[in-house]
Amino acid sequence: MKLLRYGPEGQEKPGALDGDGNIRDLSSVIDDVAGAALDPASLADLGKLDLTTLPVVDGDPRLGPCVAGTGKFMCIGLNYSDHAAESGMEVPPEPVLFMKATSAICGPNDPVIIPRGSTKTDWEVELGVVIGKRAQYVSEADALDYVAGYCVINDVSERAFQLERAGQWSKGKSADHFGPIGPWLVTKDEAGDPQNLGMWLKVNGVMRQNGSTKTMVYGVAHCLSHLSQFMTLHPGDIISTGTPPGVGMGLKPQVYLKHGDKIELGVEGLGIQQQDVVDSD
Repeated sequence: MKLLRYGPEGQEKPGALDGDGNIRDLSSVIDDVAGAALDPASLADLGKLDLTTLPVVDGDPRLGPCVAGTGKFMCIGLNYSDHAAESGMEVPPEPVLFMKATSAICGPNDPVIIPRGSTKTDWEVELGVVIGKRAQYVSEADALDYVAGYCVINDVSERAFQLERAGQWSKGKSADHFGPIGPWLVTKDEAGDPQNLGMWLKVNGVMRQNGSTKTMVYGVAHCLSHLSQFMTLHPGDIISTGTPPGVGMGLKPQVYLKHGDKIELGVEGLGIQQQDVVDSD
């Protein structure tokens, strides 16, 4: 099932994509794509719905983030060995963890805003994992039982803030609109094997990233289990699992985003994002 949220920012309603590509309004069924609605039992009930009986949403509404109520936006750094190499860093002996501010979350086609003082705003296509039920001290063997579904994430990053300023990576990861999520939350029964999904990103029509989740150093189950040893994960929490090579920082010469650029990215079966890059006010 492909769940989504549509409407103006802050006023999004829950929806689902039917087999013909129409958005169906789920407001009569769930309050939002959040919290208890993400529980496996709830998702199973949603999967039994005849979407053709629900109202079609007319027009071409804005798509919001595909999940609401996110308490934690966790990221895995250097999780593709070839990306670590292009970044001039070693593959870590265990997953590198950092947080992205939840205030960075925006819709999949909302603009990417270059923050004030930025000189090195960069792109990163990533597989996002959405937690469906409370996860604490989870084994790797059981980890995927706690997943509600998957989505596309652009882990937008300001490299100078991230790497050239004192402090943690979160400083370069958390500006407003640095976390486009969606277009859909694809439930795990439909998404298939999370370790066998193609992923790509283009800037101004030029292919910059073209990889696969097959080349992750630490797979989804390992990352979820690892995280759950250090913090309890709750429904709606998001894990962004790392990016393949081809980021602007790794190019020779380096290339960074500027006002007027257009980004397009996708993960196999999880939809496509399109973003215009704009300067901050």
